[in-house]
Amino acid sequence: VQLQASGGGLVQAGGCLRLSCTASERTFSNYHMGWFRQAPGKEREFVATINWNGGSTYYADSVKGRFTNSRDNAKNTMYLLMNNLKPEDTADYYCAASRLYSRSRAEYAYWGQGTEVTVSS
Repeated sequence: VQLQASGGGLVQAGGCLRLSCTASERTFSNYHMGWFRQAPGKEREFVATINWNGGSTYYADSVKGRFTNSRDNAKNTMYLLMNNLKPEDTADYYCAASRLYSRSRAEYAYWGQGTEVTVSS
């Protein structure tokens, strides 16, 4: 499956952004999906995951309560609504697809290109 992430940009601290991840296949609903991010000089880290039908989500502690992960299988699209953004949220954000519902980067076989998020203080 091919994934296309979009929606990044420059925002002030306290602001919000919504990222989208669109899949190329109608089999999108066969996959559990995740968001990861990578800041300059740091390793790629888990942000959020959502199961195949959107009924279950899990978040990294650093974003819990601020980010909301959702999906619309009819549109082959996943979303990440990011509220109350902080400078430490600055990173390239990647969406990924997996056959497993997992927080582990290694379980994700398909990756989109990153979309850059910059939060100014």
